[in-house]
Amino acid sequence: MMEKIPTLTTARLLLRPFTLDDVAAAAELAGEREIAEMIPNIPHPYTEEDAENWIRTHRPDLEEGKKINCAITLKSDGRLLGAISLGLRKAHHAAEMGYWIGKPYWGRGYCTEAARELLRYGFEELELNRIEARHLTSNPASGRVMIKIGMTYEGILRELMFHRGKFRDLAVYSILRSEYPAAGC
Repeated sequence: MMEKIPTLTTARLLLRPFTLDDVAAAAELAGEREIAEMIPNIPHPYTEEDAENWIRTHRPDLEEGKKINCAITLKSDGRLLGAISLGLRKAHHAAEMGYWIGKPYWGRGYCTEAARELLRYGFEELELNRIEARHLTSNPASGRVMIKIGMTYEGILRELMFHRGKFRDLAVYSILRSEYPAAGC
């Protein structure tokens, strides 16, 4: 069982545990309608109370071995950019990666950089065998991140989610431990 959420670094980023000091920034970033449109578990509007309640789940999720949630922040000034997580399935040595980046920070490679580091952590530190990720097919940018970190497209889960009043398809990608070094990440 992990004792604490890791702090991971990349060239530009620090992936660290969320704190209650992040509530306002998380609510502002996740509160954008475009984020809620692409991330099924983020309601709109998204309030500071929602952000605080979500952050308060991180410690119990970690202690129960369910999930690792990290804040994606700029190393230079600590500014919150978004979130990234691994939903753990320990019995199967597998996890599902999820992420979002605030709209002001789109198109700068932050999500790819954070995802590469969490992928490394999952394989090298947690010794996972499989990491997968899913995205709504209406969000192809998320799929491009998955491809950039070496994941393989597996297919479409048709109408798996009922989101914003209609059934939505999810695209599934994955990478195996045996493929990880060859992925060039």
